Amino acid sequence: MTSPVWVGGGKEPQADHEHPFEWLRACHDRVERTLDLLQRLVAHVDGHGADASSAQAAAQVQRYFDRAAPLHHEDEELHVFPRVRAMCDARLDALVQRLQADHAAMADDWAQLRPVLLRLQAAVGDAGWRWSSDDRECLTRFVRRYESHIATEEGEVFVAAEHAMAAADRTAMVEDMMVRRAIGAPPATAMALKPSPARR
Repeated sequence: MTSPVWVGGGKEPQADHEHPFEWLRACHDRVERTLDLLQRLVAHVDGHGADASSAQAAAQVQRYFDRAAPLHHEDEELHVFPRVRAMCDARLDALVQRLQADHAAMADDWAQLRPVLLRLQAAVGDAGWRWSSDDRECLTRFVRRYESHIATEEGEVFVAAEHAMAAADRTAMVEDMMVRRAIGAPPATAMALKPSPARR
């Protein structure tokens, strides 16, 4: 029996009404863990083809980038980038433009990668299933783009936006994020952001 390649669990960062950027950083943590899963999936398929473990891992990656990732990008487009651009700092403005271009490019990459993961899931039992050269190129590009994107956001852009936000702005940001995710009101002190449960 092949060893499983999927992941779950991990740390559970806390976010409250005064610290929406902790929520965003928690999202980045989940992005990074999902990208790690994707890279291990690539290696697993090279050795085992489209087995059950491969299909489960592909489904987990697909769910994350279908649902959670677009909401996270929307958080940034609605609340982070406009705040930074309003500072009229040429260097930060250039960074935001690059990050916005990244979001568009990530969507294009995902539109190419998603059908590949669906084909993998549909091919369960085919030990000879392998990635094409185009698949590998897209997978690598997708991972590298996200890695660079997250580093820029956490290194500079989040810091600038966070410092510019008043308490009322942070509260409004969290409330909007919750509404778009259809999350009920959290306790006043804290809201746990739970990652997907581990699959065994």
